[in-house]
Amino acid sequence: MKKALILVTNDDGVMAPGIRNLVKFMLELGEVVVVAPDKPQSGMGHAVTITNPLRLEKITVEGGHDEYSCSGTPVDCVKLAVNRVLKRKPDLLVSGINHGANSSISVIYSGTMSAAIEGAMESIPSIGFSLLDYRFDADFTQAKKYIQQLASNVLEHGLPKGICLNVNIPAVKKTEIKGLRVCRQARGNWEEEFDFRKDPRGKDYYWLTGRFALHENSNETDEWALANQYISVVPTQFDFTAHDLIPEIKKWQFDAE
Repeated sequence: MKKALILVTNDDGVMAPGIRNLVKFMLELGEVVVVAPDKPQSGMGHAVTITNPLRLEKITVEGGHDEYSCSGTPVDCVKLAVNRVLKRKPDLLVSGINHGANSSISVIYSGTMSAAIEGAMESIPSIGFSLLDYRFDADFTQAKKYIQQLASNVLEHGLPKGICLNVNIPAVKKTEIKGLRVCRQARGNWEEEFDFRKDPRGKDYYWLTGRFALHENSNETDEWALANQYISVVPTQFDFTAHDLIPEIKKWQFDAE
């Protein structure tokens, strides 16, 4: 049988520990090709590069599979992989493993999840993985079993067109993970603050800070699952339309031209 073709990318950079672990996990499931940013691209969301040339460099790694570093964003990486690198559409796209959470509203800002969403837009079954641990030496092997099970299930069953999975993993020991919980995105937002500073030349600048504010405590959400030591799995789509509101807005009165 033809081996599954798996495209691996991320937003922390091609040499980040998270993606190095994810590559190892995926090599046990199929043929792997990596196209990932040459430097960290966290918080880039669904940005694409349109004012600068994109550079793609083949790099040498252990294992014999093909890997490329890209000068652009995570979405650029997916677009280049599909249009220039791969000889056929991949059977699966996996993005991550991100250093830090991408739960709740963070999915909007996440380069990790934007790569997965771009995959879904290309009709590629896609998953974004994130670990709630920002440390460089974080243990990414603790959820290997669950990551491989999710990837295997998506390879076997596929995903509906336009849907990807947002998977977040709590930063606990392997023995403390209670399992997977399929849930919805929690309602919350980032309450930003801008720390005012001066550089050595006396010029003003600002440093973004803030905190995450959770607006509910429902046991149906990703934030609840993570707080209770479950891996959260949220089916995610790129269609932002508020379909339920369409009939109501159609009732509004508008003046004719």
